[in-house]
Amino acid sequence: MAEILILLSHPDYKNSRANRALADSAAALPGVEVAHLDGLYPDGGIDLDAEVARLIAARRIVLQFPIQWYSTPPLLKVWQDTVLTRMFYVNAKTEGDLLAGRPVMVAATAGNQPGAYRPEGVNLFPLPELLKPLHATAHRCGLDWQDPFLIYEARRAEDSRLTEAGQAYAARLREFAALG
Repeated sequence: MAEILILLSHPDYKNSRANRALADSAAALPGVEVAHLDGLYPDGGIDLDAEVARLIAARRIVLQFPIQWYSTPPLLKVWQDTVLTRMFYVNAKTEGDLLAGRPVMVAATAGNQPGAYRPEGVNLFPLPELLKPLHATAHRCGLDWQDPFLIYEARRAEDSRLTEAGQAYAARLREFAALG
């Protein structure tokens, strides 16, 4: 059983410096499983049985992704639509209820600077506000929403900043693992 399951979705992971730095730091921690959805399902066909089993086996869940048009990347959205629908609508009693109260956290990267995510900024809303649909989804599924881990200016960050971000992410994951 993974202490922390990180469901990573990034459609261009091979060229991602920020999400790779985070995932590499996370994968070095004991009890952490990083499941790269785009690598597992390059054709977009999700193995529902495997994903349900992966979720049920995890004690804590992290959704890691780059923000794309104020949302998750396409494959993570497909994952949500298929896996969560099965678990919480079709098989709620035998699958979804098994996750009740499990902590869930988002780790997201954004390409723009923090100031762009203000009412007077180009993106109009703070990044945590843009994650409200995921918060609502967690609530609907009976998961315990945690404050997100956010990285801004991901594409422009220097290697040293990405190393620091990876270290901060690892520290946050250790705190996440220690939740009661």
